[in-house]
Amino acid sequence: MESQDLRKAGLKVTIPRMRILSILERQPAAKHMTAEDIYRVLLEQGDDIGLATVYRVLTQFEAAGLVLKHHFEGGQAVYELNQGGHHDHMVDLDSGKVVEFHSPEIEALQQAIAAKHGYEIEDHSLVLYVRKKRK
Repeated sequence: MESQDLRKAGLKVTIPRMRILSILERQPAAKHMTAEDIYRVLLEQGDDIGLATVYRVLTQFEAAGLVLKHHFEGGQAVYELNQGGHHDHMVDLDSGKVVEFHSPEIEALQQAIAAKHGYEIEDHSLVLYVRKKRK
């Protein structure tokens, strides 16, 4: 994303917004960061941006559709860039690792269940809380 993407989202281009956007873009696709994680990276880079500013920018990014915010059980809110396209999550209860996945079969089943009850799905979130199988 670039400065014009911020403008298209209705946001002014500021140094804190560009720095935070840059941090989110550099993360591996399946990496979800807390506001505190982002703040730590900013400090490591020598940026003088406060934690309150990080929260404010993330709230603005979420409202503009640039990031997705997730609340996984037992944890803090985490953020990821909105890359478009839907995916679901698995959270490893032992390690806290978050695995993203997409299943056309699950998506179709959810649509069928909603239709059977006379509904259309507007949006949804599926999170599976998992543990490695013991041998």
